[in-house]
Amino acid sequence: MDDSLLVWNRTVVTEFILLGLTDDAVLRVILFMVILCIYLVTISGNLSTIILIRVSSQLHHPMYFFLSHLAFADMVFSSTVTPNMLVNFLVERHTISYLGCDIQLSSTAFFGAVECFLLAAMAYDRFVAICNPLLYSTKISTKVCVQLLVVAYVGSFLNASSFTLSFFLLFFCGPNKVNHFFCDFAPLIELSCGDVSALTVVSTFSAGSIIVFTMIVIAVSYIYILITILKMHTTDSSQKAISTCTSHLTAVTLFYGTIMFIYVMPKSFFSTDQNKVVSVFYMVVIPMLNPLIYSLRNSEIKGALKRKLGRKMFSY
Repeated sequence: MDDSLLVWNRTVVTEFILLGLTDDAVLRVILFMVILCIYLVTISGNLSTIILIRVSSQLHHPMYFFLSHLAFADMVFSSTVTPNMLVNFLVERHTISYLGCDIQLSSTAFFGAVECFLLAAMAYDRFVAICNPLLYSTKISTKVCVQLLVVAYVGSFLNASSFTLSFFLLFFCGPNKVNHFFCDFAPLIELSCGDVSALTVVSTFSAGSIIVFTMIVIAVSYIYILITILKMHTTDSSQKAISTCTSHLTAVTLFYGTIMFIYVMPKSFFSTDQNKVVSVFYMVVIPMLNPLIYSLRNSEIKGALKRKLGRKMFSY
């Protein structure tokens, strides 16, 4: 057979079928209602966080600058998969186009990496604030914040580009049923024809290097923070330092705990269904929890929110 004809026959797939979370009709209705509520809370919570930080002058600090971008990333990250998943609950056969699948894959790769970089930048911010408070204004200046943000978005763009390139280099010649609720790279690899080892290495190296690098930054920052807290002579100072890190540590633990389970642990340790459940937590639930974690555990955000609500009530 002519080689050009063989290549043509291997690229006949123009759309994919997302199998979703379950085939049970009753469970799908229940999940639709639950996830719809979660998504509405995610959008309203993160949008409120962004607006509050923008309008409250007392929150115009580097920590909240990064938090506002984290809220934006959470909101878009969830939006790349949740609306599609909700539609999947309502129809028997949910399809997504070839191009749509790539957009979903690259979007999740981009905003997932943005979250990693932002959590690392926030850890560095806490490190400087606690360990070098006298140099805080120079080490975490507006220029430095913008530079860190540019690094986050450029690094995330490169990560997404590696997944996009790998996707377009895959050949799909047979089944087009993706055993997931979104176009994740792992189930797409299972559907591809031919040798995909090189493409797997490229995408794994890209995502893995970002995860490892940001985890190292976070770990080193908190090691120095812990050492500094242990050296503090007063209980009030140590408690104040710990309180400023609690919300961020909670967010880091939830986020990296789930991605380690999904992308680092051997596949033999968990089933595909378990992977889907953890992915729901990682991509749908955590974006909802982050604004709640920061608003409930952060006294400055709670104070700013009370002041804004108080002024609004007084105006009436």
